[in-house]
Amino acid sequence: MDYPNIERLIEIIEILRSENGCEWDREQTHQSLRRNMIEEAYEAVDAIDDNDFKHMQEELGDVLLQVVLHSQIAKEEHAFNIEDVAKGISDKLIHRHPHVFGDVKVSSTDEILDNWEKLKKEEKPHRTSIMDGISKSQAALMSAQKISKKAVKVGFEWPDENSLYDCVISEIKEFKEAKTQEEKEEELGDILFAVVNLARWNKIDAEQALLKTNKKFITRFQAMEKAANKELEHLTLEEWDALWKTAKQAVKN
Repeated sequence: MDYPNIERLIEIIEILRSENGCEWDREQTHQSLRRNMIEEAYEAVDAIDDNDFKHMQEELGDVLLQVVLHSQIAKEEHAFNIEDVAKGISDKLIHRHPHVFGDVKVSSTDEILDNWEKLKKEEKPHRTSIMDGISKSQAALMSAQKISKKAVKVGFEWPDENSLYDCVISEIKEFKEAKTQEEKEEELGDILFAVVNLARWNKIDAEQALLKTNKKFITRFQAMEKAANKELEHLTLEEWDALWKTAKQAVKN
């Protein structure tokens, strides 16, 4: 099967990075493109959440552009190229799917995930801690949830859900008692981590839950903006409260 447009994209990036190409593209490094990679990935996720296939196609193209750009820069540095990237992920997928490409028998998705983790551990013998391999750059809520899941796998778990509620309440109490800004920041982090564990306990993705709440708040706030009959800065507390209740009901309806 041929993929001429992928080959065309690779060639376009090579031209843009060449002496006769684009000055901006030539100046880019792995570090300068770091933020672009993150932003493009988030924009692709937005398109997925909106179930907008046209937008998704465009945003996945932007993510692919980042992959090809980084691969081209690495090629120029004699580190690796796009073919090495494709080979690496292909080999990994085959190795981690022995129930498809080998003779391993599985009876559930849980077994598949258990095998995945075992094979992953075999591939990375240099990792000595259960916490090794957690990304330092991903969103904090996502990172906290992953840390929590890893700890639970080796038995570090609350005895029941009520003990988790007690933990959240205890952390809030400690936050209230904190004196300095540094102490408050630390205690707030503890509150968030405890809440992430409460989400995990209830099989809720904390990151997705907060994203939905952010979206809900924006929708309600925009409804208040439309309903307000004067500048928002001039609203009283009572007017804000009335507008919020009206917007909340309007959004529900």
